[in-house]
Amino acid sequence: MSRFDHLDLDGHLLALLLAVYEEGSVTRAAARLGVTQSAVSHLLDKLRGIVGDPLFVRSGRGIVPTARAEALAGRARLLLEDLQGFTTVGGFDPARLDLTVTIAANDLQRDLLLPALLHRLRAQAPKLKLRVINSGVPTAEMLREGQCQLVITPRPPDAADVVQKRLFEDRYAVFYDPRVRTAPAGLEEYLAAEHVTVVYEPRRALDFDRWFAEQACAPRRIVASVSSFAAVSAFVQGSALLATLPSLLRVHQLRGLALAPPPLDCPAMPMYLVWHLKHQAEPMHAWLRQEVEALVPAVLAGSAGPMPLEPLRAAAPSPAADTDSPPSPSTTAARGRA
Repeated sequence: MSRFDHLDLDGHLLALLLAVYEEGSVTRAAARLGVTQSAVSHLLDKLRGIVGDPLFVRSGRGIVPTARAEALAGRARLLLEDLQGFTTVGGFDPARLDLTVTIAANDLQRDLLLPALLHRLRAQAPKLKLRVINSGVPTAEMLREGQCQLVITPRPPDAADVVQKRLFEDRYAVFYDPRVRTAPAGLEEYLAAEHVTVVYEPRRALDFDRWFAEQACAPRRIVASVSSFAAVSAFVQGSALLATLPSLLRVHQLRGLALAPPPLDCPAMPMYLVWHLKHQAEPMHAWLRQEVEALVPAVLAGSAGPMPLEPLRAAAPSPAADTDSPPSPSTTAARGRA
């Protein structure tokens, strides 16, 4: 086994390691890096020789990382972040950026915000690339380990080294297929109907579902649960099923369905921008956060349409709990969830 010589490493090899690790494919890694497959294979062989480990082995039709590659990937992320910070010491210029930004988001906020964000970022940083991963129920480890630079979520992790800022609030709505049924006329009709909902793994119910179950009324008849918002439409279309979900889903995932207010006045759902404290003063990261915040009002204005719900609103200047500061225990308890 060869000795690990740090002088043989450079940023290109670290980026290669991460690309193959995150894509799970030499072909996709080559497309992401903008090079040929043979170039990726050649550099991967060079990296294998440096670290004395195969790094990736075949499994079925794909490849999987070795234990050494798993350990090195997290370190590579941190080293690349340090290299990016090194280049901005003399002054930050987005036009000079040549990197991949990773943002974790579930399907609602992904489709609502990130296409517009990519257009906005690349107008200033033409070489920048955006990678989007599923956040699920996000954890602080995602940010600590550098799996992503930002998380957009209604569920900020509760950790002292994680910073949050509220982006906007959404209201819940009852979605239904108007070709099959009308909106429920009241609570009794709502409870008599059958419902489909979303349950995140591992078995994490929507906060509306948990809130509704705590109210002094009969339980709903939930006949189907799915793992993402995108899967709901196929169940509701052509059926009498109801789905009580964030109203902004009407823009993409639930387009074509009708919606009405819930039969009870339920809490709103806030959406937060979340990052690790170590990035707080980093110029590139501050620019990225600023661009996310700046696009929200236009996106919400563009999503407006005829609907019997309160108007959507972006987050206004707010108390310290919703500004660039780590969450406190008191604000954690008050947060809304999806």
